[in-house]
Amino acid sequence: NNFSFLVYYRALIFPLLIREGKPTPFFTFVLALLFCVYNGYLQGRSLSNYAKYPSGWLKDPRFITGFTGWLIGMAINIHSDHILRNLRKPGETGYKIPRGGMFEYVSGANFFGEILEWFGFALACCTIESLAFALCTLFILGSRAKQHHQ
Repeated sequence: NNFSFLVYYRALIFPLLIREGKPTPFFTFVLALLFCVYNGYLQGRSLSNYAKYPSGWLKDPRFITGFTGWLIGMAINIHSDHILRNLRKPGETGYKIPRGGMFEYVSGANFFGEILEWFGFALACCTIESLAFALCTLFILGSRAKQHHQ
């Protein structure tokens, strides 16, 4: 499903595309891994065992709007990651301001895309668990976006 694709993209494809980066502390890695595993379990369990949708749910404006938001957010996120990965030429160091795509409108376009993505997911699913994840994403990535902007 779409949720699985993004998890695979973030966990397997995206790390392979990064040229060089700062090392991640092991404790931070473990906390992120635990959060992702628990959240994946929570989302999967809530959607497969508890969520009940009417037969016409895929034509409901909430689902269509949410799915569209999720898709646009994912496209912004992937495109913004591409821009960030290609900011510096090999061997270059120092800070560079990203240009193009949504970076022309917001300084943290990658964060904006991911936040939009998960609020779209929450609207499409209409579960308390998906809303909780969207809010966690907003608070965590919102604070990171503010730090990056400064």
